[in-house]
Amino acid sequence: MQKTQTLAPIAPAYRPSVANSAFPMLRLGVRATQVVVDAVLAFLAFYIAHQLRYQHEIGGHVRPIDWRAFSDFEDRAFLFAGLAFVILLLRGVYWLPRSTGLLDESVMIVGGLTTAMAGVILTAFLTRFVPSRLVFIYAWALAIVFFIARRIGSRWLRAALWRRGKFVERVLVVGTGESGRRLMEAMLSTPSLGYMLVGFADDLPDTSDLSVATEHRVHRATRLGSLDDLERIVNRQRVHEVIVALPASRLNQVHHIIEQCRRQSVQFKVVPDLLQLSLDRVDIAEVAGLPLIGVKPATIQGSQRLTKRAIDALAATCMLIAWAMPMALIAIAIKLTSEGPILFRQTRIGRDGARFTLLKFRCMVDGAEEMRDELMAAHGAQDPRLFKLRDDPRLTPIGAILRRSSLDELPQFWHVLRGQMSLVGPRPQMPEEVANYEPWHFQRLAVTPGLTGLWQVNGRSNLSFDEMVRLDLYYAEHWSPWLDMKIVLRTIPAVLSGRGAY
Repeated sequence: MQKTQTLAPIAPAYRPSVANSAFPMLRLGVRATQVVVDAVLAFLAFYIAHQLRYQHEIGGHVRPIDWRAFSDFEDRAFLFAGLAFVILLLRGVYWLPRSTGLLDESVMIVGGLTTAMAGVILTAFLTRFVPSRLVFIYAWALAIVFFIARRIGSRWLRAALWRRGKFVERVLVVGTGESGRRLMEAMLSTPSLGYMLVGFADDLPDTSDLSVATEHRVHRATRLGSLDDLERIVNRQRVHEVIVALPASRLNQVHHIIEQCRRQSVQFKVVPDLLQLSLDRVDIAEVAGLPLIGVKPATIQGSQRLTKRAIDALAATCMLIAWAMPMALIAIAIKLTSEGPILFRQTRIGRDGARFTLLKFRCMVDGAEEMRDELMAAHGAQDPRLFKLRDDPRLTPIGAILRRSSLDELPQFWHVLRGQMSLVGPRPQMPEEVANYEPWHFQRLAVTPGLTGLWQVNGRSNLSFDEMVRLDLYYAEHWSPWLDMKIVLRTIPAVLSGRGAY
């Protein structure tokens, strides 16, 4: 007998702790502590750098006449700590939103510490202070390591506290459409986001408590009232933030809710629903005081395309040379363990709908393509535009390893070198998959397909097709070399963990 899954109601009787009701003072105290710790770490970096150079003589022998005590460096260490604080403060590092990624924060830290150390070196030059220059290099490198390590520890501690319900933001969602449900699912399934869903409010008729499914269980999101009850709900539930997820057709109500939140001094956010576009796809300009709204093109063109192509060609050349021997060993293993060709060839759709023959190491039994229609019929719930099976019976033993580790895709660097593919871009799909596109899906074909992409690092095969397309469009609209680098760096742990790879 199948076990019935229980619903977990959200307890309305929850009362926030003193820390939760004093968030502004708590945040100020936390940031002050972070500043003090960073200053100590900057000073410590100089002290350890001095020890490495003058005590342990790392970097070459130090003659007695050149030896300097740490007291000679104390002024520089204090200056470095002070400059680092000022520069990072001006860059907003201590006021970053919780959604800022570690890579983005690390870039700001490296830039800030580099500028601070440049200031220290400049003052040393002006005052004719000429010690071993390695001390400055060591101190700069150590400070970067210490600062980033401190932030990794802070993020881990913060996520651990949030998972235990400590210092979380109490959130009310207004609206029960698709956006509202997705928000509630994310908050309930990921406690490490730091949000506690107290419930939702909506005016739609026959709207009662909602059952929200997450990865681990089914939760009950409580309906706390209508939009007219918003003031009472916010006060009674001690809401810290209101998230409005109403459609554009109810814009007047959105404006009313925003004004009400302002009167109650409650933070609010609005999920944009402008012509079904997200705000990051919108360009806003002004002419004679009139706002002009345009849509960013979902493509990479002009000088950006040339830059991306140059990076792809260089990277593909290096990878084909570096992986030549491992690829030869993989080819031998495939040939010895199963019948059929070493390489699998398949027609895919590239940029602007151009067809090309994709090469991969064969992971399946010979003739696997003839079994595709039969498997699709047996798994009718599968999206034909993104057909993959978690336990595909066609995989060979070696192929299963190659597929999970993504080593089967190594020959695709040849396509990158030829310009048919890119290091980063949308997933190349088969003609029969493209035949099932909805009109807005075709925008993804304006970008050269890639070996990896946002779809790879955000769930791979666990994503729905529409989610994958939205990620592709976001990538095209926000492309930069730094975004490509971030995606490549995030691909490494995704591949090593095998998350979503099947």
